[in-house]
Amino acid sequence: MFRFENMAAFNYLWIIPVIIIVGYFFDRRSRKRMEAAIGSRLYPFLSSSVSQKKRTIKTVLQMLAVFFFVLALARPQFGQSKQEVKSEGVEIIFAVDVSESMMSEDVKPNRLTQAKTELNRLVDLMPGNKIGIMAFAGSAALLSPLTNDPAAIKMYIDALDTNSVSTQGTNFTDALNTAKEAFERGGVSTDDTVKVTRVILIASDGEDHEPGAVDAAKKLAEDGTRIFTVAYGTEKGGAIPVRDGMGFLKGYKKDRGGQTVITTVKGDALRAMAEAGKGSFYFATVGGDQVRHLLEDINHLEKTQFDTTMATQYEERFQILLLIGIIIATFELFIGERRRGFRFWKGRFEVPAE
Repeated sequence: MFRFENMAAFNYLWIIPVIIIVGYFFDRRSRKRMEAAIGSRLYPFLSSSVSQKKRTIKTVLQMLAVFFFVLALARPQFGQSKQEVKSEGVEIIFAVDVSESMMSEDVKPNRLTQAKTELNRLVDLMPGNKIGIMAFAGSAALLSPLTNDPAAIKMYIDALDTNSVSTQGTNFTDALNTAKEAFERGGVSTDDTVKVTRVILIASDGEDHEPGAVDAAKKLAEDGTRIFTVAYGTEKGGAIPVRDGMGFLKGYKKDRGGQTVITTVKGDALRAMAEAGKGSFYFATVGGDQVRHLLEDINHLEKTQFDTTMATQYEERFQILLLIGIIIATFELFIGERRRGFRFWKGRFEVPAE
């Protein structure tokens, strides 16, 4: 089977007519300038050493070189083979806190943006795992079921904001229960012969307003689900900005007494959940290595084989075309523009052209 892998490369063929147009334009402009400087009668004598045939050959070689370079860039492929590709990893739910306190700017640009940036980085560093995205605050909502498509995962991560759930607050218990249901609905079915390692990664500022999270974490751990938590924000805390529909700052959130609300991060609730869930707790810092530590912890867990697919491998044949293009381009460089054996007058003596 013959095919081109990169059909978009043929868009560069527009360079070929450009070479013709540019060459014609500069040749005409050069002639006009010389005629203006030395006169139209003297110009044919002084330019008679130039071989128009050689110029044409050079232009044709330039076009051929570009043509073969474009063909090589299009990656022609001929011949194919089948290869078995196994997908191994763990099932992970990213549970991201989207409560209003996550918009605090005690870390720049804000807590939620920092969490999203690090989760996107984590997705890039752990291919093969099945990941689901869940947003939670006062309630929880599964945005993306378990999938090993990194582009889709990152799209859902980037879409996270305070409007992803209908209820504000922070309810870890609801988040854990929703994650458990997501595993049961979209994960690999388990029995006595198949065991799947499951992980819940909670990214939050840790302000839990509902009881029961530690007990829920313990029950999940008993069923084999590990819980890792990451706290975003600072112990000093910060105010919660209030913005209009255009994103401009209107002020800061205030309590019923008219005082500005300061949200601080202790991490106690997140640490307790991680301990109950037999996982790890990390306090996120700007430029810190919490992502690396998380990756190490997850990589140490037992992997499960998911899908086995047959991938078609095509043989690349661009090398010969690239070599031809290089040879033609090199040959074009060594072709001069002077006529061979041309002799011109220099003073009283006839001298061979150099």
